[in-house]
Amino acid sequence: MDSDSLQRLVTVTMPFGKHQGVLIADLPGNYLNWFAREGFPKTDIGRLLALMHEIDHNGLSDLLTPLRSPLRQRRP
Repeated sequence: MDSDSLQRLVTVTMPFGKHQGVLIADLPGNYLNWFAREGFPKTDIGRLLALMHEIDHNGLSDLLTPLRSPLRQRRP
């Protein structure tokens, strides 16, 4: 894990699927858990999803708050 990857979690959106357009950092835990069970894509997005799953699973999502743009509001 590096600072660039953490920054990308709050700037890159999901490019496909049910949650297309949602920031990786804002994806619901059950969606991340599904990927963990079924397998993360073998792409850069897959690596970001795996990282976000680990952060979410360990209750560390608040660590991303300082990295979020002040103009962007978190989705409910």
